[in-house]
Parts: sequence; structure tokens; C-alpha cells
Amino acid sequence: MMGKKVVVAVRKSDGGIETRQLGTVQVGKVAKVPFLRGILSLFYSLSFGIKALDLSAKISSEEEMKRGETFLSILTSVALAVGLFIVLPAYLTRWLGFRSSEFVFSIVDGFIRLGIFLLYVWIISLFKDVKRVFQYHGAEHKVVHTFEHGEELTVENAKKYSTLHPRCGTNFVMIFLMVAILVHSLFGIFGPLNMFQRVFLRIVVLPVVASLSYELLKLFDRYPKILFLAAPGLLLQRLTTAEPDDSQLEVAIVALRHALDLKEQTSSSRTLEPETESGVEASVEFLG
Repeated sequence: MMGKKVVVAVRKSDGGIETRQLGTVQVGKVAKVPFLRGILSLFYSLSFGIKALDLSAKISSEEEMKRGETFLSILTSVALAVGLFIVLPAYLTRWLGFRSSEFVFSIVDGFIRLGIFLLYVWIISLFKDVKRVFQYHGAEHKVVHTFEHGEELTVENAKKYSTLHPRCGTNFVMIFLMVAILVHSLFGIFGPLNMFQRVFLRIVVLPVVASLSYELLKLFDRYPKILFLAAPGLLLQRLTTAEPDDSQLEVAIVALRHALDLKEQTSSSRTLEPETESGVEASVEFLG
């Protein structure tokens, strides 16, 4: 979780919970500039996300991963993402015969990409290990809901909240896929494109699509009345989150406490108070 600090909490093999700080998010003027802040947020999420995955694997397995293994894993993931979600949809669209209009090509290509993504998420959700990751994802959301409603961070309080959250990274991905369809449809102004140009342009405009998507995500969070526009992302979360057990909620609570520097007061009520003046405005961001 990202708050005042970026932290990862991991359940160890002996049952204990180990927490590590990955760093802090440097909030400067750039972080407040519309569109630029989206690219910065994406950079932080990817950078800290990779570090968190690497560190959690080391702690939970109690085995040291070599740098070469981590690099190879990242390289394979990037190649798989580009191949599945950029190259494959473009070639499938051409194979289906949509070549005359770049606008129509981009629309069909975008919906094929969306279909492949949904199929991919559904398939991996069937794996036991991934299902466990999705349970932790649900635990994260429940605990953040608890904090945002001003309740004490306990397992019992967190249980009653939803595993869905409008500020989730899953929402960002869904918005990203829809915005990409619109942005790619503008490629027609350059005239007919060959396959290399199409794939190249789709990779080049990734930061543009990401920044637009981030602004829409912020907009949905700021204005609840238009939250219905984020419905596709909330529906997708039904695949990427699952009901957690008590032990998983405990890990999420520890992560949030450390991320926002919450101090526990020793009283009968065990109330938790944020050390930041802005409370939730300190912002909880999701790495998941």
C-alpha cells in the first residue's frame, strides 16, 4: 500500500507478519499537474509493485531470488503483455478483414484486446495461488473502506465492507482499455498504416492513454454522482477480488497502519488516529 510510506506486509511461514518499507512517494509540484501526475503515479505503481512482489516472494518462501531471475521474470512479463494485448489483437483484427478504415480497425482491435484481457483474468482466477492473491486484494479493499469510514481497524469491522473499491488499480486498467480504443481510433488521421506502424504507435501512446485514464479515475472518485461510469471496472473487480479470511485481513490492517503511520493508543477502545492532519487525504493508493 502507498500512503505516507510505501510498505509491503507479508505473512511468513511461521505465522508472523513481516513489514518492510519500500520507500516514500515524493510529492512535488509535478504530482499535482493534471495528466503529468498520471504518468508519475503509473511509474510509482510499477516501480514499487515490482519491488513488493520480489520482496514478498523472498520473505514468504524464505529463499533469496537472484537478480537475473527477477530481471528475466520482468522481461518475460513485458513481452507477454505486449504480445497478448497489443500484437495479437492487431493481427486478429487484420485476419478478420478490417483493413479499409483505420477508425474501424482501432475499434475492433480495442474490443478484441478487451476480450482477451477478460479471458486472461478469468483463466488465471481459476489457479489456486492466484485466487489467494485475489483474496489479499479483497482484504486490502475492505480495510481501506474501514479506515475511510472512520472505524477502528479491526478484523470484525473490516469483514462487513465490500471487496470492491472505486479507486482500485483494476478500475484503472478497465478505464485504460476503453480510453485506448478512443485514442487509437485517432490514428486514422495519419492515413493508412501498416502493422508495424500500428503496433509501434500503440506502444508510444501508452503514457498518453495512462494519463487520461488516471484523470478519469480521479474524476470518478471526486464526483460520486458519475461513479456509474466506472461500473465496468467495479464489475471486473468481481474477478480480481475474493472474500478474504481473517488472517489475510490482519495482514492488510498491518500494511495500512504502516503506510499511513497510524499510531495505536493504549486504551480500552484501542482507537487508531492518523498522525497526518489530512487523514484519508494523505491518500491510500493500491499496488494491486
